[in-house]
Amino acid sequence: MKSSEELRASLRAIDRRSYPAYKSLAGSWSFGKYILHIEHVQGDPFAAPSQLSVDVDRRTAGFPAGCWETPWNRTALEDYLLRRFARQAERFSRQARGSGKSGVLSVTAPGQEVLERTDCQVRSGAVTLRFEVGFPANGRTINARELEKILFDFLPVCVEQGLLCASTPRGEVSQVMALAEDRHFIREELERLELAAFVADGSVLPRESGVSDRPMDGAVPFRSPDAMAVTLALPHRGAVRGMGVRRGITLIAGGGYHGKSTLLKALERGVYDHIAGDGREYVITDPTAVKIRAEDGRKVTDTDISLFINHLPSGRDTARFSTLDASGSTSQAANIAEALEADSRLLLMDEDTSATNFMVRDELMQAVIAREQEPITPFLERALDLWRQAGVSLILVVGSCGAYFHIADQVLQMDAYHARDITAQAKAALAGRPVPALSAPGFRLPGGGRTVDLSGAVQTRKNYRGDGYRQERLKVKRFGKTAFSVGDRELDLRYVEQLVDAGQTQALAYMVRYARENLAGKTVAEVAAALARLVEAKGLGAVCGGGTVPAGLTLPRLQEVFACFNRY
Repeated sequence: MKSSEELRASLRAIDRRSYPAYKSLAGSWSFGKYILHIEHVQGDPFAAPSQLSVDVDRRTAGFPAGCWETPWNRTALEDYLLRRFARQAERFSRQARGSGKSGVLSVTAPGQEVLERTDCQVRSGAVTLRFEVGFPANGRTINARELEKILFDFLPVCVEQGLLCASTPRGEVSQVMALAEDRHFIREELERLELAAFVADGSVLPRESGVSDRPMDGAVPFRSPDAMAVTLALPHRGAVRGMGVRRGITLIAGGGYHGKSTLLKALERGVYDHIAGDGREYVITDPTAVKIRAEDGRKVTDTDISLFINHLPSGRDTARFSTLDASGSTSQAANIAEALEADSRLLLMDEDTSATNFMVRDELMQAVIAREQEPITPFLERALDLWRQAGVSLILVVGSCGAYFHIADQVLQMDAYHARDITAQAKAALAGRPVPALSAPGFRLPGGGRTVDLSGAVQTRKNYRGDGYRQERLKVKRFGKTAFSVGDRELDLRYVEQLVDAGQTQALAYMVRYARENLAGKTVAEVAAALARLVEAKGLGAVCGGGTVPAGLTLPRLQEVFACFNRY
């Protein structure tokens, strides 16, 4: 390994040469407190910035041993360090000048969730931080003096202030660890107390706007109804009162704009941890929960939707159903079947984003159209059996359909963002009213065993000389948070609503490529399990299949991995 002074000498030697000479800097350089790795050098000042990383030895970083010992503490520390480094990098970005992307100094900007990322990893006795730098140029001529400023003036400050314990405010690291341990404790208590979710009193659920996930100023703090309140004795914060949503069937009712969907959205995001100050730090949901909705037009392949749809006029087999353009009811049935295959124990649904004919058939419709003439078994007639026979809970937002009151274990009303338990009131209102069909014959959990089409692991291109062909890895490209392509195949994930970070989409794209290269012929469940084992053993970067681990990958849940391959 070469020294930082050798790097300085190399920089001065290539000053004012043509831009490709920057590639001679690739390698590892010792800066005393850390090692700088120049992993990929951009080919042009207008291209994507160069990829760099720093390694700080654990002893130099100086964080207490407790920060490294458990997965939840380690992820919280990684998130904390990434945010600190990002603030420092933002100060210096573009302070070195030049053409194109010259002077860019950036890392991934995390959102409100605390997630495992390749950008910052605490592994093998060191902290690794991956970032990008736009190597400066005037036109396409190297401006090494400006890069020297970035690497020798700006970067040491970013490392010192962002990655060393000695530079953190007193007690702040302890607070981060305490919050991580308290959240993990609540997740364990959900299992022990047989709760589907917990929402602490004082939580701020409304968000700043439709395009901002930050807490809304002046929002009504959440407070649990007394009948649903539980108090948890957290290891650090102590006694915390909040709403315990019992396993079973829970309805969230109320008028429009009173906070029903806001509460459901918070529960949907409660599968993830949140940073201090987010307002949802102690909103914790069963980690397997899946948000279910109608998804008109989605592709469905060999999925068993027979629990809900049978006896199609065309005679098509609904135990292995395929379509390139699913209807609202068919797509919602497929989404539930696929969630069950992914071992989800909790379904989250909103009447507003569900297919009406899938959710319920009222008495008049049943009188006019006989059961044997209707292929769809309404979800109302399956929800109770899903809970009683399969242990799958439901939290459902209702605004106009009262039929679900018949099967509800608890009914919560949102009234101007105030939560009220109206279970007794709802049950009393049912007295004397006709009871709709609440169960249908033939309950059977959907079958799995579907093999993913992972053909075409490489693509063939003509050599630039035109005298033959060569094979190369499929290119991966991400389109925001909602879509990606691997080679010439694109995938739309806009309705996979629990994807919260573009890095998760990027990771899924690499997982698809890895699966195409290594896991052909396996079922969806086998592919998902193999990827989970790979990440557990070798880290998230292993899905890239060797070589440089890129920044910008964020770990998706197993449920989103299933959702991805089901749509692929």
